[in-house]
Amino acid sequence: MFSASQDSAVYMRALHKAYASRQKAEHKIALRGIDLDIPRGSFFALLGPNGAGKSTLINIMSGLTVKTSGQVVICGHDIDTNMRAARTSIGVVPQELVLDTFFTVRQALELHAGYFGVPQARRRTDEIIEAMGLTDKADARPRSLSGGMRRRLLIAKALVHNPQVLVLDEPTAGVDVELRSQLWNYVRKLNQAGTTILLTTHYLEEAEELCDRLAIINRGEVVACDDKRTLMRGFDSKRIVVTVKDAPTSLPSSLLEAGWEVTPDGTLSISYRPSRTDIEGLLTQVRSCGMVIHDLSTKETDLEEVFLHFTRPAEVMTA
Repeated sequence: MFSASQDSAVYMRALHKAYASRQKAEHKIALRGIDLDIPRGSFFALLGPNGAGKSTLINIMSGLTVKTSGQVVICGHDIDTNMRAARTSIGVVPQELVLDTFFTVRQALELHAGYFGVPQARRRTDEIIEAMGLTDKADARPRSLSGGMRRRLLIAKALVHNPQVLVLDEPTAGVDVELRSQLWNYVRKLNQAGTTILLTTHYLEEAEELCDRLAIINRGEVVACDDKRTLMRGFDSKRIVVTVKDAPTSLPSSLLEAGWEVTPDGTLSISYRPSRTDIEGLLTQVRSCGMVIHDLSTKETDLEEVFLHFTRPAEVMTA
């Protein structure tokens, strides 16, 4: 077995998961030898397209899915030898809005705290209810709550045992702007206090703003994993945006062939590789078409570009 570092909140080596097919002739491979090391206290984003294997990985961590092979260690607890301690170390907010309709918000949190053996004196039920903006719904049952309120309740349940690792699986899907802001403010405070955050989201702007490290998973494999700034800085791509006099509605064929695009308001832009392209040459292309440049700006690579680079089909990348 591999040895997890004391600085690791989540440590995975050679993690593999295969599901038996109905035909029994072949298996569906969900995870293909995942190696992952999430440092304690980090805000870590796990990104990937639908079907990449993110939910399978989280379900293995939480004990809902049995791995085929490999090793998973959570806060020093190997799930093979000490699953109880491993599960106590994490709180998971699932994608699905699955709640018990028979209990009020307060009762649900108290019951969940009991599952984890949290003594009455250490329970933070009212504190969590207030933090999630559920104070006026504390005695309401889930069926009377809106979708956003139910999402808040799921997050609250994941926090009752004060986990060292908080797993947020698409936590802001379908929720309003107010909840999103409240959630991230609270999660930031948890992270600053030492809680490790593992986030999966399709809102890449959230991951770019919040996380300090990230991994991109595609077809069951980790295709990129690094410090966010290092990963984005090492990506040789920038975009230049040019404003010209008499904004055009279309572009000459020479600019289109060079890769230039025009927005509805007449702004020109093009992506380029700084290591290979002289920016003055790009501006000359515009001027040679009789256009007068009024203003220009450059935009660094954003997380969306990095994500698309690592997840788009191979035939597209090589086209």
